[in-house]
Amino acid sequence: MALPPQPWPTGECERLEPLVARVLAPNGSPFTYTGTQTYLIGGEEGLAVIDPGPDDPEHLAALEAAIGQAKVVAIMCTHTHRDHSPGAAPLAAKTGAPIVGCAPLHIVSDAPRVDAPFDRDYAPTRVLEDGEQVSGPGWTLTAIATPGHTSNHLCYALEESGALFTGDHVMGWSTSVVVPPDGDMADYMASLNKLYEREDRIYYPAHGPAIEKPRQLVRGMYGHRKQREKQILRLLGEEARSIAQLVPVMYKGVNERLWPAASQSVHAHLIELEKQGRVSLDGEVWAISA
Repeated sequence: MALPPQPWPTGECERLEPLVARVLAPNGSPFTYTGTQTYLIGGEEGLAVIDPGPDDPEHLAALEAAIGQAKVVAIMCTHTHRDHSPGAAPLAAKTGAPIVGCAPLHIVSDAPRVDAPFDRDYAPTRVLEDGEQVSGPGWTLTAIATPGHTSNHLCYALEESGALFTGDHVMGWSTSVVVPPDGDMADYMASLNKLYEREDRIYYPAHGPAIEKPRQLVRGMYGHRKQREKQILRLLGEEARSIAQLVPVMYKGVNERLWPAASQSVHAHLIELEKQGRVSLDGEVWAISA
């Protein structure tokens, strides 16, 4: 999906529903859409901040203005890519609120990155397990473990309104990039199934527009990944190929700037197919297993 025309509502506090407001960070890019969306849950008597975003003075000032005199009860991160969690520490220092949510995770890799690097300084006060809750005046957020994009990824369900804050796991503008070694395609698919079995009313992703038909989108995303898997098996059935040979065929007509991201997801598919014994690797060349 192409980026929408500017101006974008960067720095503005937008009220989405009675318990939910949003502030857009100034870090728009082809990989973050118009930027990271920080969500404020609750009201004057107690707020939770979901995905405080980058450690950017402009964004932090916008968050402080949006918070105003409200008490911040918790600062919550979906995962620790650097467009999501670095703002947690300075916001905690300013408000005194605990950092609650995903586990710390920092992966070092020499491979070129197509997603944001990890936040090595993230230090939560409390790590939430699947199903654990954080509550404030009039609101309750439940952690939903959704590994795949990263192994520590959490979504948060707002029990009072049926909204789900999906981080980077499900986005309306793009499919999530699954980057090995931490990103795992089997986990990602299982997490999609997990969300499909829920009955959330609306998704609020960290990037891009709200998703008003969430189960329909999740079903489509799951089907898309299964089609990619079938495409890989068909192409390897014709002849053994490297990832660099697969991607131009699989993503013909897609902007070549997106091929590095596509390569990572193709790699994640191949790793899962190798675990299943359906493909094998010789050097850089993948083939159907004998």
